[in-house]
Amino acid sequence: MSSFQQARIDLGSQLRQLRESAHLSGKELAERLRWQPSKVSRLENARQTASEDDVVVWAQAVSASPETTDELITQAIALLERHDGWKQRHRSGLAAIQEDLRDLEARTKLFRAFEPGILVGLLQTAEYARHVFSKVKRLYSAPDQIDAAVRVRMQRQEILYDRSRTFRFVVLEAALHTRLAPADVMRGQLDRLLAVSTLPNVEFGVVPFTRELPANPVHGFWIFNEALVTVGTLTKDLLFRDPDDVAFYTNAFEDFAEAAQFDEPGRDIIIKVLDQYRKHSSH
Repeated sequence: MSSFQQARIDLGSQLRQLRESAHLSGKELAERLRWQPSKVSRLENARQTASEDDVVVWAQAVSASPETTDELITQAIALLERHDGWKQRHRSGLAAIQEDLRDLEARTKLFRAFEPGILVGLLQTAEYARHVFSKVKRLYSAPDQIDAAVRVRMQRQEILYDRSRTFRFVVLEAALHTRLAPADVMRGQLDRLLAVSTLPNVEFGVVPFTRELPANPVHGFWIFNEALVTVGTLTKDLLFRDPDDVAFYTNAFEDFAEAAQFDEPGRDIIIKVLDQYRKHSSH
């Protein structure tokens, strides 16, 4: 057994002990955290690596002491910073990663996302998502759970219709042109953006090629409420909770949003790109 797996087993055992000390069943804890019950089992039995966010909310739910919480966070960060951390995470499967995102989103009222080169997962069509997951599987040799991952991603999108939540999305026009799927799939994806952009609780902005950018779009990022920022890299996901970091990314988001076109002007850009895909397919 690798030292990585042993460390994961040790962390899972500690999480189970905390749950049992709080006199909660796995199902009761899952309901409290708005998780799928299977996630509690996966974490306790070391079939999935607990993220920093996982252990924070777990500790809060079982009223763990600050000292215990800090120790759990340290262990989780150490696991995720291992050289093989991303490989280990993907061995849990593409669907498990989508479940993690759904758990986080269930606790969020205000979503802000900036993406320079890909369309936001919450707005993806099933076919676009399938092509994205196929590329992820090839790159990371992830288990072949593409159908399950697509299904969970589509289930995640139900949250868009919850009027108590607000969604603000900004993408560069380049994201509309980036060919992560065949032309017919891209057309369907852009049609989806046109529809979702009319939802009353969704703002979808496009920064046109002609607009000067306020900063170098090094990477995309998500802001959950005012508490957490996530940044995805090729090898790991970075989480920032420090108020200064959250404030920095919030300001960066507002700068990109100020450069973006929303509502009808934004949809005009989408329609222009959509027409290009249609012309390309007709030749």
